[in-house]
Amino acid sequence: MLRSRVDALPPHVRHAAGLHFGWWTDDGTALDASDVHKAVRPALALLTCQAVLGEPQAAKAAAVAVELVHNASLLHDDIIDHDPLRRGRPALWAAKGVPAAILAGDALFFAAVQTLTDAPNAGRTVPVLLAAVQDLIEGEYLDILTETGTRASEDRAMAVAAGKTGALLACACELGALGGGATPERAQLYRRFGRRLGTAYQCVDDVLNLWGEEPVTGKPALSDLRSRKVTIPVAVAMAGNTPQARALHTLYRTSAPLGEEDCLRARDLIEQTGARDATLRRARQHIATALEHLARADPDPVASAELASLGHLLVGRDH
Repeated sequence: MLRSRVDALPPHVRHAAGLHFGWWTDDGTALDASDVHKAVRPALALLTCQAVLGEPQAAKAAAVAVELVHNASLLHDDIIDHDPLRRGRPALWAAKGVPAAILAGDALFFAAVQTLTDAPNAGRTVPVLLAAVQDLIEGEYLDILTETGTRASEDRAMAVAAGKTGALLACACELGALGGGATPERAQLYRRFGRRLGTAYQCVDDVLNLWGEEPVTGKPALSDLRSRKVTIPVAVAMAGNTPQARALHTLYRTSAPLGEEDCLRARDLIEQTGARDATLRRARQHIATALEHLARADPDPVASAELASLGHLLVGRDH
């Protein structure tokens, strides 16, 4: 269904979107379909539907819609961050230009809304998706503000995580539960589960940006440091009154992007403060809280175990 939604786009935009997904080359040659991404959000929509004893088919539109929104946000995010790589391939803006990537992202956003509009219960699901997109945009905007290096607050970094990542995971869980027939009150518990899960996911993502290996993560190493972005481990490191924290503040006060040597020094300073381990502890704490919300939702035991396993997998991932 995801492929069919993209195939329904106008030809040139469809081609650009397919390049982003890695379905074909620029000359139209099909690529190995087994080279797929994690698809965490669709999995959450389907599993939460099963958790309320709904048929997985009932959450199929939700699964496709959240994946379309996610990929739309990636297209725009790569432009904002000037990241030249995505999933180990050239980002669409780097391959086809900024206008093509913006328009492809816009098209995927609207395709997501159309997907829910064409499905049953659109009156309840479309507003949930639209609200999540607004939260995501707010999180992305806060993320831009952290690039000045002057707002080194862990609360702000966590707000970015809850918005840019937590909002859509929360949406996936809520839509999946609604698709399975859950009451609005019960769907809210799944929403809270997803939001905490997303915050934990971003904690790990911020760590991987600093210490992950580029061939594994598929994204440029140290890109957050290069743009002096105050991610969670950076904010944690800056919060202490230590020589390392003061040195890190000094590096972040520069007006230009950090060079390779400065990035490596900044990473060392962050690790010396213990911020790497502290950020991973926060991820585990958010997972624990997420699982408390899940338990209160009274899920089907089998689906609950799979959701819990997915949560622990996200915290322990290396890409």
